[in-house]
Amino acid sequence: MRCLVIEDDTQTAHYICNSLRESGHEILHSPDARDGLDQALHGVWDMVILDRLLPGGLDGLTIVEQMRALHIVTPVLVISALTAIDERVRGLRAGGDDYLTKPFAMSELLARIEALVRRATTQPERTRLKVADLVLDLRAQRVTRGASVIPLQPREIRLLEFLMRHEGQIVTRSMLLEAVWDARFDAPTNVVNVHISRLRAKINRGFSVELIHTVRGDGYRFGTDA
Repeated sequence: MRCLVIEDDTQTAHYICNSLRESGHEILHSPDARDGLDQALHGVWDMVILDRLLPGGLDGLTIVEQMRALHIVTPVLVISALTAIDERVRGLRAGGDDYLTKPFAMSELLARIEALVRRATTQPERTRLKVADLVLDLRAQRVTRGASVIPLQPREIRLLEFLMRHEGQIVTRSMLLEAVWDARFDAPTNVVNVHISRLRAKINRGFSVELIHTVRGDGYRFGTDA
């Protein structure tokens, strides 16, 4: 297994890397966020172990967010001294697959890595989403409805992907801001409303069945049911 370890603490990195090498894994260590981001986006890895707090001008969660924005589905295990539940939730919502607090036992780290790799190999990421007659091909970045190709901008594709992955569920504006615009707060802006309106017009033009529904006071629901 090829594993990228992004960790600035020398002692912790030495502990992790040596243990993984002894277990037969191929390891590359990145000591800061900038180098780690470059390796994560351009290397081929089976696993990324990512420290939450890193030097280099980037938060560790920014790395996993940029990976997911580019549809890199490599499992990411976030390790951190931040133990609050809110921090764990932030790590998972940013795109981390698991969150392990420091200090930790190496046996637990190895067990979590094995579980994540096993899950990734048995449950491949969906790269083709379909709701009713609307199809989103994430690899080709192509959207079709029926026999029609619908040209969308990259941000509109990210928005549509999030809605389609949450088909039938109510998604709030703050959820969309966080997932599509990387915002950490419910910004006083109509950016979500504007983009939803444009996306709705594009995917509904010429079709009688609405797919984006406004849930007044709550947000939006994607699907054939109003």
